[in-house]
Amino acid sequence: MKELPSPQNIIVRMPNWIGDFVMAIPVLIDLRNSFKDARITAMCRAPLGELLKEDSVVDEIFSFTKASGFARRVGPRNVIEKLREGQYDLGVLLTNSFSSAWLFWQGRVKNRLGFQGHWRRMLLTRSMPFPQNVKEQHLVTTYKMLLAFLGIPVSATSPRLILTEEERLEARKLLENYGVPKHHVIVGINPGATYGSAKCWLPERFREVTERLLGHEDISIIYFGDPGSALLVKEICRGFSSRVVNLAGMTSLRELACLISVCDALLTNDSGPMHIADALEIPLVALFGSTNEVVTGPYSSQNVIHKHVSCSPCHRRVCPIDFRCMKEIQAEEVYQELCRILKTKSSKLKLC
Repeated sequence: MKELPSPQNIIVRMPNWIGDFVMAIPVLIDLRNSFKDARITAMCRAPLGELLKEDSVVDEIFSFTKASGFARRVGPRNVIEKLREGQYDLGVLLTNSFSSAWLFWQGRVKNRLGFQGHWRRMLLTRSMPFPQNVKEQHLVTTYKMLLAFLGIPVSATSPRLILTEEERLEARKLLENYGVPKHHVIVGINPGATYGSAKCWLPERFREVTERLLGHEDISIIYFGDPGSALLVKEICRGFSSRVVNLAGMTSLRELACLISVCDALLTNDSGPMHIADALEIPLVALFGSTNEVVTGPYSSQNVIHKHVSCSPCHRRVCPIDFRCMKEIQAEEVYQELCRILKTKSSKLKLC
């Protein structure tokens, strides 16, 4: 494979989902490590760029909103114009759509790297087929493989998120305003998932784990979620004491990351917040059912509960049968795993 010349002006089209976005950050890090003097732009759908706000790995965050209706049919001219103005000599596509490759082509990005498929090979100057073992390796690794065109081998670089100490202090202050004492151990819980209900553990079992945790007077619990899961979270939290704080739908993406950063542990489905916690090195318990933790599980953490029933992973949005993959995960098992994690965080807690 003939290597491309060293680029000076790089644009990376980042993935559109929060979790995938976080898993793509190592590509930016590896590019920066290899081309220290190059200008690197991260192109991403708003508000994902918030997650890179304090990271010096990029020189610019090119945020855009998704076009709709007639604007989509005629093409987002402002995006194309900005790409042309950028005069990029290298574009790395971590999205697999035809439209993203078409935009780079229209935007006159000189060298365009990406995976084949979706009739876009003709729009790429360098392309490769998806790896044969794409379903047996982590998505972080798959993203990194595109850098082979630049002579960059697959590295051990992990996802990361950079937050300031001031932001962390503000997150703690916010929780104090909600009545969370400074000395409490904080457990975050994320019961939703954007892709569909098949990725979500049963609401009544989140309640059961919450009830068990509330049996320890030095624990406070913070529920997270996007606006789409706000009603679900409200129902789960109904009737609990003030030691359960419901922040679903009430935070920006960066605020969510800051709040997760001050948790002592996070209980979560396979979701964007799971990858945020992993990138922040927050201990977590991740629950998997319809998806494959080998591919999209937390990159660094090994705390995954997945029963591997015969029909899993099916990657469906909604379970068409009896939801056995999630029903087989019992509340007691999840509670015990959280206890194991929390014992390492505070010797004062008398758990389990």
